[in-house]
Amino acid sequence: MRHHPHPVMLFAAGFGTRMGALTADRPKPLVEVAGRPMIDRALDLVDAYGSEKVVANLHYKSDMLRAHLAGRDIGFSEEYPEILETGGGLRAALPLLGTGPVMTLNTDAIWSGPNPLQILAKAWDPERMDALLICVSRDSAVGHSGTGDFLSDEQGRLRRGPGAIYGGAQIVNPDGLNAIEQDAFSLNLLWDRMLRDGRLFGIGYPGQWCDVGRPEGIALAERMIGYGDV
Repeated sequence: MRHHPHPVMLFAAGFGTRMGALTADRPKPLVEVAGRPMIDRALDLVDAYGSEKVVANLHYKSDMLRAHLAGRDIGFSEEYPEILETGGGLRAALPLLGTGPVMTLNTDAIWSGPNPLQILAKAWDPERMDALLICVSRDSAVGHSGTGDFLSDEQGRLRRGPGAIYGGAQIVNPDGLNAIEQDAFSLNLLWDRMLRDGRLFGIGYPGQWCDVGRPEGIALAERMIGYGDV
């Protein structure tokens, strides 16, 4: 049994180009949903989970995020001069995160239901798993029009295919990152190695989820969490 929560990596470095004018003057994590920046909503999940070590990667308009997060016990992994994507970004942040498995959390997803980090912590089994991903059914993914990312067997072992959507929250053993030659790369490269070894797992999310990747996602997420309801 694990006595201390895993460290958490917040992905906050992206340009947010699909958000159009909304990210012309601010980084995407500072775009508001229901009157609050999305990164604050992600930090609500982290605080409730109880992690004592939190790191955010920064690139686009990093000074604004540093100012917004001033006073919080958060480490910053600055990606300069180039953005490193999710895999490269996680690897660059490992000196701040420490050794062992870490949680990663996208800052542009809104959740309605149980805390996904607590779900992951309860189900994590490092003897069988190198990564455990929160997977959202298409019926529960508000506004999502794709075919999905993963199928799973009865034990939760994943394979790629039209099924559940990766929700942007996971526990991952980062050791395999050192074998990847590129500086900037997606976590998909690490997942592909785990898939070949049968050690990539998923767990379903019992609530609703909305990826705020485009401006129209803001209204969808607000409706999902009941913002403005009388």
